[in-house]
Amino acid sequence: MIRMPKGGGWPILTPHETPAFDHIADAYPMPSVGLGLPPASDGLYHGYEDVDVVPSELYAKYDVKRGLRNADGSGVLVGLTTISNVHGYNKTEHGIEPDDGQLIYRGYGVDQLISAAQAEDRFGYEEVAYLLIAGKLPTHEELDDFRARIDARKQLPEGYLSIFPRATYSHSIMNVLQRATLLLYAFDPTPDDTSPTHEIDVALSLLGRWPRTAAVAHAAHVAEQNDTKLMVPPVREGYTMAETVLDVLKSDEGFTHEEAMLLDVMLILHAEHGGGNNSTFTTRVLSSSGTDAYSAYAAAIGSLKGPKHGGANFKAGDMIEDVAAHVRNWDNEDEVADYLAKILRKEAFDKAGLLYGLGHAVYTKTDPRAEIIREYARKLAEQKGQVEKLDLIASIERLGPQVMRDVRGITKPISTNIDMYTGFVYSMLGIPQDLFTPIFAMARLAGWTAHRMEELYGAGRIIRPAYNSVMPHSGEYVPIDER
Repeated sequence: MIRMPKGGGWPILTPHETPAFDHIADAYPMPSVGLGLPPASDGLYHGYEDVDVVPSELYAKYDVKRGLRNADGSGVLVGLTTISNVHGYNKTEHGIEPDDGQLIYRGYGVDQLISAAQAEDRFGYEEVAYLLIAGKLPTHEELDDFRARIDARKQLPEGYLSIFPRATYSHSIMNVLQRATLLLYAFDPTPDDTSPTHEIDVALSLLGRWPRTAAVAHAAHVAEQNDTKLMVPPVREGYTMAETVLDVLKSDEGFTHEEAMLLDVMLILHAEHGGGNNSTFTTRVLSSSGTDAYSAYAAAIGSLKGPKHGGANFKAGDMIEDVAAHVRNWDNEDEVADYLAKILRKEAFDKAGLLYGLGHAVYTKTDPRAEIIREYARKLAEQKGQVEKLDLIASIERLGPQVMRDVRGITKPISTNIDMYTGFVYSMLGIPQDLFTPIFAMARLAGWTAHRMEELYGAGRIIRPAYNSVMPHSGEYVPIDER
């Protein structure tokens, strides 16, 4: 039950009104070791080692494009799009030739879209979202109407909060966002309708609801940890996406216009990145089957959650903090380089052997998103007294590529990508780490919607790639008593 406090304010959910989670531990998957299971069952956990590892030479024999990548690292062409272009190299008769990075939305450079909005001191994400979804820049009237339609759908359905998955045993807000999205299917009278009108209405409702949904999930986790009341943020009409995110997170202390404008830049930079990125391709694969919008977007969230995709933003932030903690003199380039080499040799940080925030599948010389946010990050760092930390990031940017060449023998150009700055910027804005990737998802919804529409009404064929079978001949069936 939700109660309104005296004198107004946020609705309150007391701890006894939230679902009990103790029972989840009993059903949660636990290791089988020590449970007295017969040794014969070990095949469940180790059988794949003998049968599911395909010899590497077979990939070359059958010319398999692993990861949908060509041998030169470029992506396999699987579709055509009018939505955006991610440019980072040129393919010539001599092979892949590095080039400055460009990110273009519907024909407009992302830098142009951001600078135009910033010059007029107005928020630009909604304008960009309209551009991606509708295919053209909106007029004042169209943009006002677009925002009003999102506002009208911000309120969650009646009865939704009583069964909303506010917390999760894994403490993953992305997991909560997936389940919350799928739950909205049950409150939609025509959830399987894939008509253009319904598709747009679903996208508008998620643009309005996801910021509050993610914030409630974060607040629920904090309330559970501290045994306090869960405060459900109210709906604020007239707020942009950037203002909404900061409002539901920092309502008590408030936020500045400058902070919201910087978050708006981050949202624009994350709004779209071509059809070939993993989460967008996931959206297109599911959409090609004709499934409902909620299922497609929930699957895209699951993809973005992965540490090789959207989850890399907080990994980069953690890596920077780790370098800061273990390098005594941040101005000593030799010390910084030596520690980066330890990370690459799997001797430090998370032992994965990766320098997060460096390198990209498409960009070679530069990531335009990193080039843009670097400037804004410095301005905020000066206000927040974080210039020294930003200088350390600059050292990692400058030294990292050469360390990667020395340790790994990498010869291709290595550019800084936006993940190097995402965590740093969000931390300065006071955004909790568990919301870094959900904010990425909120922003990317505009791009996902555009690609879903293009797949539903353009390509018209279910995506069905081919896999060659290389399983060994198993012989005749052996009766179970003779095995």
